[in-house]
Amino acid sequence: MAHAEFAHLRVHTAYSLLEGALRIGELVEQCQKHRMPAVAITDTGNLFGVMEFAQSCTKGGVQPIIGTSLALSREASDGALANGGGRRPEPDRIVLLAQSDLGYANLAKLSSQAFLGTDGGETPQIALADFTGLTDGLIVLTGGATGPIGRLLVEGQKDAAKALAKKLAAMFPGRVYVELQRHNLPEEIQAEPGLLDIAYDFDLPLVATNECYFPDEAAYEAHDALICVADGAYVSQDDRRRLTPEHRFKSPEEMKLLFADLPEAVENTLVVARRCATRPPLPSCRATPPSKAATKRRNCWPRRKPVSRNAWRATSLPMIWTKRRASRRPHPIASAWPSRPG
Repeated sequence: MAHAEFAHLRVHTAYSLLEGALRIGELVEQCQKHRMPAVAITDTGNLFGVMEFAQSCTKGGVQPIIGTSLALSREASDGALANGGGRRPEPDRIVLLAQSDLGYANLAKLSSQAFLGTDGGETPQIALADFTGLTDGLIVLTGGATGPIGRLLVEGQKDAAKALAKKLAAMFPGRVYVELQRHNLPEEIQAEPGLLDIAYDFDLPLVATNECYFPDEAAYEAHDALICVADGAYVSQDDRRRLTPEHRFKSPEEMKLLFADLPEAVENTLVVARRCATRPPLPSCRATPPSKAATKRRNCWPRRKPVSRNAWRATSLPMIWTKRRASRRPHPIASAWPSRPG
């Protein structure tokens, strides 16, 4: 049976804490149901689920693609420090996918750097300078309308968006994809023409993604309540974060229909999948063999013969002989010892 012509590259599992509602096993079942040959895990800022994800996908006959949605801090010239040195605004997000074992190692280092290098109370994030020496083996998706390039386009900073796209293309030569999303959000409609212009101006390939947080439309209301728990808000509030029923795990047919005017963006999801071939290394459980010196020290000690149970009982308490009786009695000190169970 032929496989589907689309693969999801933007999936949040339950390891996107208080954000994703897709269990790993459920995700694999969805891929099998839709004959999807590959799928990417891109949890928010972490790699917590990659081991379970890779093992479950392998057992289910689906190619695992390891990635994460990484927070990219805004540069000072972009208004990141406009609030007088206080807390920085929320960072933008890009998607990093590991192509190889080296890419996975770099991805783990960048994720750790985001947590270790960010002040408490702020979203773990990294700057463009932190990518120095850690770009090999990684594919970048620009993040759609909520990514750094899309946000600049929505704010009307087209020149800044082009400059950032040029910088990313230089850092990741041949490995930058302009990400398009269609969740019926106003900012997506506003940013898409600019994203297309940047892709054509810098000869960057397009890729279509659907940011999946829950399995189907029936789970939307429950997931909306989960978002409220994460943000400390109420369902009845108007000014709170909201997703849409479009943020579900869509079928390949839905995605092809949604991007019927840009079929190359759908086809490129399989191109990205073919470029990624790595699995997280399994921990080694083999014991380290002892050194020659340790073996020599161990062998120099005399081996003691095993003592039987009865022999231990006969020799554990010191006995003395008296001249008055021809019987043995315990030593006074030994008689005070607690008796050992037989």
